[in-house]
Amino acid sequence: MDLMAPCPLAGVLATRLREERDALTQRWLDRISDRVAIHPNRIFPTDELLNHAQGFDEYELMKEYEIFGGILYVFLASAVESIDLPCSRSELVLCAHRLYHAISLIQQATTVHYLALMKEKVREREDRLRAFNRALTHELRNRIGATMGASQLLQMPEIAGKEQQRLVDIVVRNMESMKVSLDNLLELTRLSNDTRQQRHILLPRAAAEVVRQLREFARSRDVLVTIDSSIPDVEVNAAAVELCLTNFLSNALKYTDAGKEVRWVEIRGGIEPAPDEGLAQVVIRVVDNGMGVPPKQRERLFERFFRAHVGASTGVEGTGLGLSIVRETVESLGGKAWAEFTDTATTFAFSLPVRRASDLSRVVPEVGAEAAT
Repeated sequence: MDLMAPCPLAGVLATRLREERDALTQRWLDRISDRVAIHPNRIFPTDELLNHAQGFDEYELMKEYEIFGGILYVFLASAVESIDLPCSRSELVLCAHRLYHAISLIQQATTVHYLALMKEKVREREDRLRAFNRALTHELRNRIGATMGASQLLQMPEIAGKEQQRLVDIVVRNMESMKVSLDNLLELTRLSNDTRQQRHILLPRAAAEVVRQLREFARSRDVLVTIDSSIPDVEVNAAAVELCLTNFLSNALKYTDAGKEVRWVEIRGGIEPAPDEGLAQVVIRVVDNGMGVPPKQRERLFERFFRAHVGASTGVEGTGLGLSIVRETVESLGGKAWAEFTDTATTFAFSLPVRRASDLSRVVPEVGAEAAT
């Protein structure tokens, strides 16, 4: 079929499409906004829109072009009724085929771009996982050796009193560290799964689950852990949020200040507008009154293998990978991680885009209404 064959109807329809391109684009964006929260006044196309499919699979991306094609065909079916030009049935079919061909080319270009991004992310995650596995192997070997040594000493009848409690503390501390390391590995593998298999839960439930898992550790450090009641009921990626919160909370418990009579950690959260009309963010903060971080070490906190307080007599060991994993995890989902410091408290925070208009309207009505218009 010759797509370039002359057809008087094709020229008129093309003119109508150009005249209505803004309205048709807006209609498509409105349909997309039902699936993800994108501000409708953003210029189209933008990098954000092209990359908005984070959390979507290939099928869902193709579904958006099915929506796009349906909008165009409905428009043309209506427009052709008002055009009084002679046109054969074959010419009408040819016009439809031209439209189909154009949509297919755009869809192919977007798919190639999307798959290239996904391949790059897979490579990055594989590199992170290999580095983590190397560090994890070394860490577990040391932890298992310390645990076995302390356990063997506990079997000796002459060990009692304070020495016995010290050995028990060694076993508990090393087992807790191994659990956190293994949880990190498990959550990283979950993040690489097909997005349709990822689990999404409400943020307060994710926070409560992390606190439950670290309850005994908090008790052993004599730290009061609380969850602020104002945390919004937004849906979040369970693996990502639990991974980040576990790292932040376990660090706060490790670096508690034994010299303070009252030691506490609080998990806070809220919805904050993003600059430049971007996606609103759900921001989660873990605030504590622990040891803090020396000013000279703060800039390197989220680097791989970097550990603060090295050389100090804290008794805290680790791989130095936890905070870097948090940063890379949230950045892969379109968010960021950072730390804040005051004279009385230390805050570790991360943000994730709120991509569902329904979550925005439920938590912040004015923001949700703006995103859905």
